[in-house]
Amino acid sequence: MLTSQRRREILRRVAEEGYVEARALAGDLAVDPSTIRRDLDALARARQITRVRGGARPAPSGAADVPYVVKQQERLLAKTAIAQAAAELVADGMSVVLDSGSTIYQVGLALRERRGLTVVTNDLRTAKMLATVPDMRLLVSGGELLGSVYSLVGHAAETFVRDVAVDMAFLGADAIEVAAGITNTNSLEVPLKRAMMESAGRTVVCADSSKFGRRALVKVAALDEVGLVLTDTELPEGEAGPYGGVLRRVPVAETPAPDPGDGDTEAVFA
Repeated sequence: MLTSQRRREILRRVAEEGYVEARALAGDLAVDPSTIRRDLDALARARQITRVRGGARPAPSGAADVPYVVKQQERLLAKTAIAQAAAELVADGMSVVLDSGSTIYQVGLALRERRGLTVVTNDLRTAKMLATVPDMRLLVSGGELLGSVYSLVGHAAETFVRDVAVDMAFLGADAIEVAAGITNTNSLEVPLKRAMMESAGRTVVCADSSKFGRRALVKVAALDEVGLVLTDTELPEGEAGPYGGVLRRVPVAETPAPDPGDGDTEAVFA
């Protein structure tokens, strides 16, 4: 098991169980206890967990997001297919706001083919990727850096977004469920997501099928507050039915589009 896979598994167990014991992790993951201690120390330095005697607990304030470099590689084929469907909704010359996250990053990649776009984003990786696209006006919000996911949040970001008016907003989601609607793990991101919705004529949520039938900590919006939810066909038709006409499933291609990103990685998941 790679270091990144092992640490991702540790994060999952911390989130699900509330406490993990280092000795048990070493046995379950078939590694030396010293390796697990280094993993826990690295995750604690990255503020993904809180180190306690003999193990670890979740980071305070629900801040233990799975880091961007892990999310970016998860379900990439599905995210690429969803992004292509999202980009087809956008015509040359339109204005859009792009939420943070790995799925919306793929939307940004797909939008590079459009001309004359105005793009507003709080995601630093998306902004860097789009910065060299010709004939595109790029606006990046201010705010405080949420380091684990490379996004800007807070009052300054919310004010910036509320002061613009765009044709469409593309939002990511940590979880989607019929009754709970669209929910998010990190409460710091939710006011900005709401501001994005308010600034846009239409809101499109992009989320792969693994996000469905789940609830996260904080509600972002009810399903009837968004115009469209895009996901992939790995969500079975029977499970998709209760979401009604707001949900569209798109087929997944066999190979992903190349990512011209900068290739940066976080040391904690190296």
